Amino acid sequence: MKVIGLTGGIGMGKSTAANTFKRLRVPVFDADAAVHALQARGGRAVAPIAAAFPGTVESGRVDREALRQAVLGRPEAMRRLERIVHPLVRDAERRFMGAARRRAERLVVLDIPLLFETRGEGRCDLVVVVTAPAAVQRWRVLRRPGMTEERLRYILARQMPDREKRRRADVLVQTGQSRHMAQRAIRKLVRELRA
Repeated sequence: MKVIGLTGGIGMGKSTAANTFKRLRVPVFDADAAVHALQARGGRAVAPIAAAFPGTVESGRVDREALRQAVLGRPEAMRRLERIVHPLVRDAERRFMGAARRRAERLVVLDIPLLFETRGEGRCDLVVVVTAPAAVQRWRVLRRPGMTEERLRYILARQMPDREKRRRADVLVQTGQSRHMAQRAIRKLVRELRA
């Protein structure tokens, strides 16, 4: 089974790329979706986050905005949160991989925004980095509800610079020109890996 790591900075088009892989019937592990599930009502991260960050859990689920405020600009608080969440996400990833092996999948995708930052590339046979010009990235992100310049700066500061991700990539997918071009590049890659 070939493992494709999919990563890229915020607003680079990673979700569109992941959806293209799904349409091509390649199973995708979505680390962001795993985090949301862990923080939802009944999620495994709810109790440890409530203990570590009082006032961030309401009605049995993590209040993501309250949690964001609790860690924003506080590196030690962010590290504490990561020590809670990252092992749980890895456990969800292991379960996904086990199920894929049992189904004898030939290809799977690990969609992980912080793949390089968490040294996850070692679990992949190749890494696909989605990229777009900085102006396109900024325009996309600032259109999101609730996004501010300050939040964008904070997120970008936590992510490896795009130029470094591009340098480490096995495959680059440009998303700044057209969705069609990016989808065509992914279809070509999947055809080659399945051949």
